[in-house]
Amino acid sequence: MRLFNRKKDKNEDPAASPGSSCCCCCGDGKDCDPESMEKAVKAKSEGSGVKILGSGCAKCNQLEASVKEALQQVGMDTEVDHVKEFSQIAAYGVMTTPALVIDGKVVSYGKVLKTDEVVRILQKVRG
Repeated sequence: MRLFNRKKDKNEDPAASPGSSCCCCCGDGKDCDPESMEKAVKAKSEGSGVKILGSGCAKCNQLEASVKEALQQVGMDTEVDHVKEFSQIAAYGVMTTPALVIDGKVVSYGKVLKTDEVVRILQKVRG
């Protein structure tokens, strides 16, 4: 079993450690082929605008609704993207969802923001 990225012992059984064929955090390698990881990094670097990072659960949807309402209150005509792919979420370094990304920068993660909190964040980030 490999721990802490130590060098692999010649006698170590590769089948003994789960996900040993993959060198990433997801273990199964399903979303971690080079093409999808490159796509995730590219989407992160291009991403100006507002994004919700999350699987599509109730909390993620609540955050999305709060963000849309806050954008209306502030008078910003910005589209809200909901990113659900694990590889793209991981490219932002987020491990706890839902998360809010504004202009490529993670401004909140791990909680559902209320509309007034989102308004304050938008005013601070976008001026």
